[in-house]
Amino acid sequence: MTHGVILAAPSSGSGKTTVTLALLRLLARQGIAVRGAKSGPDYIDPRFHEAACAAPCVNLDAWAMTPERLRSLAAGEGMLIIEGAMGLFDGAPPDGRGAVADLARHLALPVVLVVDAARMAQSVAPVVAGFTGHDPQVRVAGVILNNVGSDRHEAMLRRALAPLNLPVLAALRRDPALALPSRHLGLVQAGERDDLDAFLDRAADALARTLDRDRLLGLASPLPEPGQAGRMVPPAQVIAVARDAAFAFSYPHLLNDWRAQGAELRLFSPLADDPVPEAGFVYLPGGYPELHAGRLTASARFLGSLRHAAQTTQIYGECGGYMVLGDGLTDAGGIRHQMAGLLRLETSFATRRLHLGYRHLTPLSGPFDTCFMAHEFHYATTLSACGETLFKATDAEGAPLPDIGLSNGAVCGSFAHVIDAIQA
Repeated sequence: MTHGVILAAPSSGSGKTTVTLALLRLLARQGIAVRGAKSGPDYIDPRFHEAACAAPCVNLDAWAMTPERLRSLAAGEGMLIIEGAMGLFDGAPPDGRGAVADLARHLALPVVLVVDAARMAQSVAPVVAGFTGHDPQVRVAGVILNNVGSDRHEAMLRRALAPLNLPVLAALRRDPALALPSRHLGLVQAGERDDLDAFLDRAADALARTLDRDRLLGLASPLPEPGQAGRMVPPAQVIAVARDAAFAFSYPHLLNDWRAQGAELRLFSPLADDPVPEAGFVYLPGGYPELHAGRLTASARFLGSLRHAAQTTQIYGECGGYMVLGDGLTDAGGIRHQMAGLLRLETSFATRRLHLGYRHLTPLSGPFDTCFMAHEFHYATTLSACGETLFKATDAEGAPLPDIGLSNGAVCGSFAHVIDAIQA
């Protein structure tokens, strides 16, 4: 039976990702079998996890997934390090469902609290004490101090925390070189950083200076038995999946579900102007098409084969893939780029507006015959959208939203990212 631990924090911006990557790289370098997982809907951090320890990373979403699904995805070989999202108890409205704390409860795993100590000294104690005592079902088992300024600063922090009888497992020093560059949807993607290995090694070296590794490993708890969990049914026996820097946002658990049930996945790169492979279903995931819009417009072989496939094959686009299926995409500089023209959709990044939140989706048209748990996170503005809508949508509290997405013959898509099917 393998073990696991959760790295969480009092709030976003505490340095959880850097600490997680440092720990994954350090343990992997030391020959310890380790793997990462990410709490919630995130496409970018998991790829950094994989680069850090050369092991697949899964998403564990306590809002969108059943406890059985969470246990099934968490199972595997090697120590599991779960990186939390936002603050430990922060989740969807109204009551925080889906928070990292829910994962701790469902998986019965201890929490290590990553505290950004850059602007505090003795006040660290009441902050940690508050999180430790807030919920008896969520066991805060240790602390990692981040952004510590000096030996003197570290000594003050440790002295303040001593009465709590909670181990300080590491004190990571402030280092601007350990900051991760970001983009509007999160970090710059792992594949875009030529210096990623050097960064990961630097972070691991910094953590190694103060990490009580054996004590941290000793805190980890056994993972629960996986049990039976539902899977996403493949939409066809052969599925063509776009995969490159513009179409990088696909969940591994969804693709693995399809493979596990006998589907063949044929990957192709629109940015390389690959033609769409012969398949019974074409999937265009999300990503950053707005950063590559000029290249996509010039990818005549890809666009031509996509239009040809639409005559006989179901095509589904999510978020970025949805925009590429439209008539045109206007980038942040105000330049309009011609897209596939398979949906009557015009989108723009010239005026950005955040759309964010969990969604319940009920199909109104298109190829789907089940309801989904999903998440929407984008800054694109819809200038026009004409045609049959794809999904009826409600938010995390069940409040109705306008119908989302479009369907036109065999082609459909929406801005929502499907996380899991709602099990009957």
